[in-house]
Order: sequence, then structure tokens, then C-alpha cells
Amino acid sequence: DFFLYRDLGITEATGGKVIAQLVIAHNAPEKGTGWHRHEADFHIVIMLRGWARFMYEDQETLVSAGDCVHQRPGVRHYLFDYSPDMEYLEIVGPADFSTIDVEPPCEVPQSKGWAT
Repeated sequence: DFFLYRDLGITEATGGKVIAQLVIAHNAPEKGTGWHRHEADFHIVIMLRGWARFMYEDQETLVSAGDCVHQRPGVRHYLFDYSPDMEYLEIVGPADFSTIDVEPPCEVPQSKGWAT
């Protein structure tokens, strides 16, 4: 796995209305997450440390520590590059949201990987 996930216990506290989880870089990016979308009513990413580069539809977006991104329902996206210290808080409703692979709307830039 290229990410580690830590559930923060919000699902139980909200009766399944919301999940909050920490997402932490574990392995260097090679191919990224692939193009996908989520079946969710609400989805935000708050970058706590490091940075990540996403494609949202055909727009490249750099998300750095302190940034908050609202991923609108159904938006096609691809997380393709991130720093070794990347850590973000992901909050999604409902908690049992699904992830659906989608056709790519455009080419994705190459990951820069982690220098050794």
C-alpha cells in the first residue's frame, strides 16, 4: 500500500454519517491512485504536512500543508504525486462512501518520486 489509513472513530460517533481518517504516505508514488470518483455527499481533504499533486478532471492542483480542498460530489480525480511526509485529514459523508474507477479525462503528469 502506498498510503496508511488511521480511522479517528467519527463513524461510530456519528452513526455512520461521517468518516474522518488520517492518510499518511507510506511508499513512494509510482502510479498513484488511478482515475476514480467517490459516491459521497461531502468530501474534504485538509493537508496537515507535506504536499500532494492531484488531477481534478483536467486541472492539476498542488495541495500543500494548511490547504483545504472540497472534492465536489462525483469529481473525477487522481492523486499522482506526493511528498514522503504527506499527511492529510480526509472527512467524508456518508462514512460508507464508495470509490468507482473511471475513464481518464486527460493525461496525468509523471510523478517525481522520492529522491534517495
